[in-house]
Amino acid sequence: MSWVLTLLGIIALIILHELGHFAVAKAVGMRVERFSLFFPPTLFRVRRGETEYAIGAIPAGGYVKITGMNPEELKDLEPEVARRAYYAQPPWKRIVVILAGPGVNIVIAFVLFWAVLLTGSLNGARALESINPAVSTLAPTVKAVERGAPAEGVLRPGDRIVAVEGRPATFTSTMEAVNAHRCAGPLVEGCRAATPVHLTVQRAGHHVSLSVYPRYDKHEQRMLIGFRFGAVPRPFGPFKAASTALSEMWHSTTQTLTGFVNALTSSKARHQVSSIVGITQVGHETVAAGTGYALVFLGYISLVLAVINLFPFLPLDGGHVMWSIAEKLRGRRVSIMAMYRYSSVGIVLLLFLVINGVSNDINRLAG
Repeated sequence: MSWVLTLLGIIALIILHELGHFAVAKAVGMRVERFSLFFPPTLFRVRRGETEYAIGAIPAGGYVKITGMNPEELKDLEPEVARRAYYAQPPWKRIVVILAGPGVNIVIAFVLFWAVLLTGSLNGARALESINPAVSTLAPTVKAVERGAPAEGVLRPGDRIVAVEGRPATFTSTMEAVNAHRCAGPLVEGCRAATPVHLTVQRAGHHVSLSVYPRYDKHEQRMLIGFRFGAVPRPFGPFKAASTALSEMWHSTTQTLTGFVNALTSSKARHQVSSIVGITQVGHETVAAGTGYALVFLGYISLVLAVINLFPFLPLDGGHVMWSIAEKLRGRRVSIMAMYRYSSVGIVLLLFLVINGVSNDINRLAG
């Protein structure tokens, strides 16, 4: 079932991306010839009005075909059709239509990240923190207290650690604060810190201030108070969840761009590249791990789709936007040959990474 849900999720992202183009193109008066899920050869088609809806055999994306997306087509079109063609529209309309696709993907990523944070999904919070450890989405708790440890009788299982030494607590800050309290003499097994670590915990709905004297553990080579961490999602209100979701998205965007550059310049980074096969495998594993993981995965993939589609090379969305802006600045149209000569470099690089990703996935599946 998780395989089915993964494929349906990825298909939904493709459909919603193309629906963005489709809906806005219709709204601004362009003529949409075809809305296709996947690429030809065509397996199924049906016509409704002037638009054909199709399903292709190659599951590598989808597309919306708007009349006149090649400026050379305009001279062969009937006047009424040519009037509604893509390249007969002013640049701003073309840009809005093209940005609608990745724009939908960006909105999807934001809504999914925001919903995961707002609803307090533990799996989702873990997934978001793994994407960007700098954004703390998990709050440390006390899972268990060791017998005979300094924390025995002070901390209780279920306590949520709110603050350490008066500052908001994270897993790292708590461990660092405990370790900062040193013994008065040499660090020997079991020596007691000269000063206590001050903790604030939430217990039964109330904040409780506690003091614990750490002890040195020779095996761990640090000061400990003797408890095991647990985790709960941090509480997020609507506005805090929104700002955190945007931080996660910005981090994911910069990581995607950095990863693209690294994959072109580093053989080690290229070995980490995956195709749709590898992405689906990861999706299957995350869906099986829980709803929160699955939602974060879909949000992340949706954002990556938006970022890649905005690369400034035809036939990607970013290429169409770039040439529409160039036309507006120049005051005249750029030739189709000039567009594709420039774009060919970027497309070759992208194809190289796609082929590399497929090769990596085949090697992984082959063991």
